[in-house]
Amino acid sequence: MISVIGTGPGSRMMLTRQAENAIDRAEFLVGWPRLLALFPDFIGERMEMSGSIDLMLDWLRCNKRRRVAVLASGDPMLFGIGKCIADAIEPGYRECLPGISSVQLLFSELGLAMNDVFITSSHGKQPNFDFLFAHSKVALVTDKSIGPYQLAQQAMIRDLRCTFIIGERLGYADQRISIVPPHKVEMEYDMNVVVILNERQ
Repeated sequence: MISVIGTGPGSRMMLTRQAENAIDRAEFLVGWPRLLALFPDFIGERMEMSGSIDLMLDWLRCNKRRRVAVLASGDPMLFGIGKCIADAIEPGYRECLPGISSVQLLFSELGLAMNDVFITSSHGKQPNFDFLFAHSKVALVTDKSIGPYQLAQQAMIRDLRCTFIIGERLGYADQRISIVPPHKVEMEYDMNVVVILNERQ
């Protein structure tokens, strides 16, 4: 059984009991080094993910009858690796154990409702900025190419009155949340989630 486990935003304290049990039962623990480091007491075999998702999926297909725990940051089905594994491994040989996403954590820290938020990602793709800014409340998981600064520049080009909320390293002891207008958004932030509140809506 391939168990895709949402590890939450970075703190082992945010892991569900169901996820902990799946890890305890696993023969193999698969993940990026940052996630594997959360489980120094794991007694099975560890496998670091390489840059090739295809190679990992091939290995999972060959080992779907073993007890394998694949670690995913946040919630695996919110712009995570969960969809790739669900497409590659047939039902009956996989399960997905959701975790707390960084988007959820940021909204909870702010006391801000998620009922009306449009959630998307800029990972490896160019957003449709006009569509993005048409929403009154947007949350984005960002990457190095399209991050808070690039989004803020696009907001200023459109002369938008909006507020940027940038959550960095959410779930870690050194997490930081900045609430600023577009012209005060800095060029560099650590791994982050951005919430944009459009004040014209």
